[in-house]
Amino acid sequence: MKRISGLKALLYGFLILYAIVTFIPFAWAMSASFKPLAEIVEGGMNFIPQNFTLENYQSIFTRERLFGRWLFNSAFIAVCVTGFNIVFNSMAGYALARIPFRGNRIIFGMILAVLMIPGQITLIPTFLILKSLGWLNTYQGLIVPSMVNATFIFMMRQFFVNFPKELEEAAALDGLNRWQTFWKVVMPLAKPALAAQAIFIFMGSWNNFFMPLIVVSSQDMFTLPLGLNTFKGQYISYWNYIMAASMVFTLPALAIYAFFNRYFVQGVTFTGNKG
Repeated sequence: MKRISGLKALLYGFLILYAIVTFIPFAWAMSASFKPLAEIVEGGMNFIPQNFTLENYQSIFTRERLFGRWLFNSAFIAVCVTGFNIVFNSMAGYALARIPFRGNRIIFGMILAVLMIPGQITLIPTFLILKSLGWLNTYQGLIVPSMVNATFIFMMRQFFVNFPKELEEAAALDGLNRWQTFWKVVMPLAKPALAAQAIFIFMGSWNNFFMPLIVVSSQDMFTLPLGLNTFKGQYISYWNYIMAASMVFTLPALAIYAFFNRYFVQGVTFTGNKG
């Protein structure tokens, strides 16, 4: 018992140390967001600003007229992509897990094959397709290619394979058809899996830099990751503005995690006794 307690204490100690090491860069970035540029470029790792200022936060909203637009673009695209993925990935996963149809296994095999293809390989074909559709530099060009995700189709399919059939049979006895059963019974009980999916997809879309870089050309269509890059010049980089904008950029992601955390911690395993 003492040996187990000692191993547990060692594990907790390692995790605490790892948490501190990973938190230090974030803490420095937060501190730097309240420093003037001169104090940042002087160097040093002081976490308490010597010349505390809120001017950085004021400047990114007042001097950079498009910052609010970039924030809206990122939020709008991330919310749309997350919503579409939750619906379409769940529907596809449920169909593959529950509905017997010709080609079911072939389609599932194709989805598994897609998981092995690096996303960078599809960038040029995606660009050419969007160009032919006239969707470059548009919201639909940034949203439509990301509306489904093979990884989460697979995840939802595995979740629904283990979903108790008795609940669906009871819903059928109550007169619900397949569509009604999916929306009124299955989806409400799939909250842990949906929360995990929502967190990862939102974070992926919110932090996406390369895809908007390929699709977008005008600054008013920039997302925040692209907008942050404009604070870096050839001869000078405004690190004070970059740090302040980074903190604003981080807040929505933290809010999403906090909102879905109570579902996310339950994992994706359905126990069968939840109401």
